Amino acid sequence: MSSPAGTSLFTGFTKLCKGLAVILVGGHILVQILPASVNVLALIPARTIPFAWNLITAGYIEQTVYGVVVSTLGLLFMGKLLEPVWGSKEFLKFIFIVNFLTSVCVFITAIALYYIMRQENYLYMPISGFHGILLALLVGIKQIIPDQELSLLKIKAKWLPSIMILLSITICFFTTESAAYLPTIIFGTYMGWIYLRYMQSKTETKHRGDPSDDFGFSSFFPEFLRPVIDPIASIFHRMFCGRSDTFW
Repeated sequence: MSSPAGTSLFTGFTKLCKGLAVILVGGHILVQILPASVNVLALIPARTIPFAWNLITAGYIEQTVYGVVVSTLGLLFMGKLLEPVWGSKEFLKFIFIVNFLTSVCVFITAIALYYIMRQENYLYMPISGFHGILLALLVGIKQIIPDQELSLLKIKAKWLPSIMILLSITICFFTTESAAYLPTIIFGTYMGWIYLRYMQSKTETKHRGDPSDDFGFSSFFPEFLRPVIDPIASIFHRMFCGRSDTFW
């Protein structure tokens, strides 16, 4: 007798994703038992120097139950799709690099906002969570199955990162607490795209990244905006690729 369809939905999770899920759950339990550990593990811009390790650890520390549930489930389900395609080594490399680059960008943004706004909360607010990496993984989903339609939402996978960013920005207008998550979400999405577009190793070819037009930066925007976005995106393309196609 075949297993019910619902059963297969919750099976097939990879060992790597299960291990990362244990880290997320363990990190959440740690900060609940020892609240002071947030000051060491979360990204607090004023303390990042000399506590530079929080550029790495912050991404794996969820401070809320809601956050750890969403992050764990998102990791398991998206990892089940992406890891077999990329391979375990590349999947782990993607998470590590995107997490680090996202934290660096959030750190720089917080410092810049402090000097502009002169508000110390930008320096001392503990920032942490896996949500930036989740958005980066959504970019990976956009890459491998762009035209796959989600049966429940009737939305193609290629629009998921854009929709999530739009929702996050919209929520910020109604709840000030959510604004703390927005830089991580935006930079996580962008760094995920940068890595997949220009840096990811392709074992089947000698090229790096994904130069296809369908995965260009303007593909995150509606069709009518792309003539405006493409010239801006070309600046970043030249920055990473120079004037030669030998990069690919």
